[in-house]
Amino acid sequence: MRLSIKTKQVAGVTVIVGLAMAVLSAWYMTSLIDVLFKESRARAKLVAKTTYHRAFAVLAEMPPGADEGRALRNDAGLRSILESNAYSADLVYAAIVDGDGMIEAHSEITRVGRRLEPRQDLATLVDHGTIVDKLRTIYTTQELEYTEQLLPGMNLGSIKIGISSVLLRATFHDRLWNVLLTNVGILIGASLVAMLLGQIVLRPIHVIRGGLARLSRGELDVNVDLPADRELGELGDSFRQVTARLAAGQTELAGHKATLESVVDRLEDAVALFALDGTLLFANPAMRPSFTGPMGTIRTLLPVGHPYRTAVESALSAGADRGGEPSTPVAVEVPGAGERLILAQAVRDPQGRVLTVMLVSRNLAYLAEVESTLNYSRKLAALSRLTAGIAHEIKNPLNATMIHLELLKMKMVETADAQEHVAVIASQVRRLDEVVQGLLKFTRPEDLRLEPVYLSQLVSDLMPVIAAEAGTRVDVRVEVPANLPPAQADPRLLSQALLNLALNACQAMPDGGRLRIAARTKPSRLLEIEFEDTGIGIPAEDLPRIFDLYFTRRPQGSGIGLSLVFRTVQLHDGDIEVQSIPGRGTTFKLRLKQARTILSPAVAAPAS
Repeated sequence: MRLSIKTKQVAGVTVIVGLAMAVLSAWYMTSLIDVLFKESRARAKLVAKTTYHRAFAVLAEMPPGADEGRALRNDAGLRSILESNAYSADLVYAAIVDGDGMIEAHSEITRVGRRLEPRQDLATLVDHGTIVDKLRTIYTTQELEYTEQLLPGMNLGSIKIGISSVLLRATFHDRLWNVLLTNVGILIGASLVAMLLGQIVLRPIHVIRGGLARLSRGELDVNVDLPADRELGELGDSFRQVTARLAAGQTELAGHKATLESVVDRLEDAVALFALDGTLLFANPAMRPSFTGPMGTIRTLLPVGHPYRTAVESALSAGADRGGEPSTPVAVEVPGAGERLILAQAVRDPQGRVLTVMLVSRNLAYLAEVESTLNYSRKLAALSRLTAGIAHEIKNPLNATMIHLELLKMKMVETADAQEHVAVIASQVRRLDEVVQGLLKFTRPEDLRLEPVYLSQLVSDLMPVIAAEAGTRVDVRVEVPANLPPAQADPRLLSQALLNLALNACQAMPDGGRLRIAARTKPSRLLEIEFEDTGIGIPAEDLPRIFDLYFTRRPQGSGIGLSLVFRTVQLHDGDIEVQSIPGRGTTFKLRLKQARTILSPAVAAPAS
């Protein structure tokens, strides 16, 4: 089991304090034993001296020839001294014996006349005994003895004081128990202090650990609150710098990832990544149908024999050889996807180890469609040139016809009916000439000159013409912000398209109304330009045909304006949307791409 730093710190402090307390306790125990024995000797000596003085007084007052033992036994004062001091602390008896060891007086009167057996001398043990001897005495010997001679230098009798080792041991244990309780209290206090100090000292580590935990959860705005001293302050600054770099790197990586995913998701080719065991790791939208199982579930492993699985297994086998050459695309029939051109390639790290397998599948039928579309486009271009030539060929005879009709008209002044027929022919020829002019204008190839164009400046330049057409009957409102990003467009063509939409809107409000011209940004770097009028509207059955060449419901309309608008939007790779409610108005919305190079409004202004 691994211990935390705080636990180790508390344990270390506790062990150090415990060892110190153990050493001090051992020293105290040694001193305590020595003190106990010295205190016992002092008490015994005090009792012996008191007894000695009283006994000496009794013997001095005794008449010659009297019985000394009887005098000592019968003295009330001596007996009182013996009985009162015999049981103080660890003293168990006090006695006066003669030279042969017979008891003359005792704290227990029943023992008078008996022999007092000799015991271990207390004074010798205190003065010359070691700590081991004293410990052994306390735990083995039952009684000790302190001796004081009645007449020093003469063996006429002595005073014996008995000391119990059991009582000494009890006193020693009581005092030792107090020391042990004190030591336990000190250890507990030391542990609590160590925990408090550990909390204070280790707080920066906990703060840093919390910051790292937040980083591991993906939070990048992590700021650690460390003390402002030199070492920890520098550590906090370093942590903030690291998190700032991680945040910048994460942001950049997220941008690259989003760009890569956007590119891969938009690919017409099906792309997938596989693990070394053949399970699916990633598939773009074009590839996912091949891995969609029953009830819409995504399969991570294709069945055996599937062309994709076979290609991946072959790439893994080839990837085992570090010198293997890139694989060759193979055209196969994929179940549910048709004929596909597939390529499986092992992806290696810088050390040459295989990390994954990338599978790319291209739709051959789609390629055939693209090729057919290109051929069709070339045919349309050739047809456009042919149409332009035909229009020119028709235009010349029409001009000659118009000239001769005018001459004929001048020579047939007198005939009114002929004049009427000539006028009809002239109007129809003039109408045919307008059609040819429109056809020429629509089919003439345009040389696009794309550049950043500020819509606010472009609409501002068109306002004089729009205002003249609107007059006082139409309220024109412009809602184009000046700070709008520029559009990537040909200013001449876009200006003509916007003018056509504005003029059509004004003409759709013969009784007056409101025209709103607005612009705004849209997702995917697009700009939306909106023309909203409150005119007569467009019938639902006419909406699918409004962009057809020559289609118009106005008596004086040419049917070319909206066709040119649609053509301009297509040339700019944009989009146009129409919403109309008869009697309430029409809304045209144009969507164009934003320019990548931002210029000043003066530079982006359209050419006049």
